[in-house]
Amino acid sequence: MHTRVMPFTQLRGLRFYYEREGSGTRLLYFNGSGGDLRKKPGPMISPLAGEFEVLCHDQRGLGQTDRPDLAYTMADYAEDAAALLDDQGWERCHVMGVSFGGMVAQEFALRFPERVVRLVLICTSSGGAGKPSYPLHTLGDLPAEERGTRALELADMRMDAAWRAANPDKLETVLAVMAGNDPGAGEPGREIGARRQLEARRDHDTYERLPAISAPTFCCGGRYDGIAPPANMEAIAAQIPNARLEFFEGGHLFLMQDPKAFQRIGEFLA
Repeated sequence: MHTRVMPFTQLRGLRFYYEREGSGTRLLYFNGSGGDLRKKPGPMISPLAGEFEVLCHDQRGLGQTDRPDLAYTMADYAEDAAALLDDQGWERCHVMGVSFGGMVAQEFALRFPERVVRLVLICTSSGGAGKPSYPLHTLGDLPAEERGTRALELADMRMDAAWRAANPDKLETVLAVMAGNDPGAGEPGREIGARRQLEARRDHDTYERLPAISAPTFCCGGRYDGIAPPANMEAIAAQIPNARLEFFEGGHLFLMQDPKAFQRIGEFLA
């Protein structure tokens, strides 16, 4: 039976918003930096919800979840997720993380290996010797227009100055999409939560611990990703025993750019 659940729950002293949808094999999905389940398209609109029972939450500091002004750690994010699984009565499940969510998924798999059936790490980084993702916290220091074009280049390295000069109409459309769809704009504590998440992201480092991941792992990257470059994905795959690595046609948003990506992920999880 297809289910759709969209409530709040108390976990580890904070009020969390989560969604659960679909039927079939259980899949815990970790969203990326600034992840807000009110933003569309989201994980519940992806092909995954048609194949799996997907559980996803607004992580601490983001979306409709509480935004305490205190230091967040990657351990906090992993333990929040374990508490959510307990709350839902899920003992084990597949785990998938995108970008920042992939960092949390690494930490989760290391701290709670008994709960992970299969692991999918998407456009992410390990930190340490495997190199961090691009320091997104530095973009806030740039003037608005420069910030927009820099974010564009990072998302897809093909969209450089030459491409922008040759494609002004496409550029305007893409920048409008990137600037819009912010349901949390102006909400109290929003900037605090976003900043605290980026601080935790900055300190992420799992590289030396990755060989301890025992779950079958699929590492997926975009060929033109400037936020989590291909070399970062290669470093992760080399550290995790028997990990599979595949690159797709696109940048940091290759899940929306290459239709084969969700197909390959579905085949791996099946």
